[in-house]
Amino acid sequence: MITVRKSSERGQADHGWLKSRHSFSFADYHDPRHMGFGNLRVINEDRIAPGSGFGTHGHRDMEIVSYVLDGELAHKDSMGTGSAQDAPSGVIRPGDVQRMSAGSGVRHSEFNHDKQGVTHFLQIWIEPNASGIPPSYEQKHFKPEDKRGRLRLIASPDGRDGSVTIHQDALVYAGLFDGRESASYELKNDRGYVHVARGRITVNGHALQAGDALKTEDGLLEIENGEQAEVLVFDLP
Repeated sequence: MITVRKSSERGQADHGWLKSRHSFSFADYHDPRHMGFGNLRVINEDRIAPGSGFGTHGHRDMEIVSYVLDGELAHKDSMGTGSAQDAPSGVIRPGDVQRMSAGSGVRHSEFNHDKQGVTHFLQIWIEPNASGIPPSYEQKHFKPEDKRGRLRLIASPDGRDGSVTIHQDALVYAGLFDGRESASYELKNDRGYVHVARGRITVNGHALQAGDALKTEDGLLEIENGEQAEVLVFDLP
């Protein structure tokens, strides 16, 4: 069975400094039909205004993945990440994937220090398969050519192929598609979820555009007819 959810159907919030679209129930947005998909609990498309951001706050027992589309996001946490003025870790840019395992508890902040540009990113929460683990942080860069016309693994339970390591039996891929570029993917787990970050793309015959999503339990994903498309694919138990 395949279900398509259009971008316009998502929840939304406008806090002035933050404009957010929620694929699943989050904060003040609640829809019992959209509480998550398998262990995928949150996909928030956030736009942070210049010189603003999320103040220090806490998390527990959640795998939090950040994927920047435009701008920069500065991360600082109670584990010491980003604590130094010139720390190479803690600032993520387009192509970077950041993973924070909140585990037994961590506090962090996220900020757009640019005085002019908006930071546009996806905040993704995946429920872990273990609770109370020590919190940890990881950050890796994936070049555009590694995602061009293919699905590049960016997160996995064992860090295979240079992906970040998440504490869940889920696989996350990112791909860039334009023109005749295409990809086929056979799900390893029970559920597949495709989120279109930007552009247009056809997945299993369904035309999707930025913000749209497709979920399926059919096993095979056919991705084609992209128009400057960037997509994330979640293979979920």
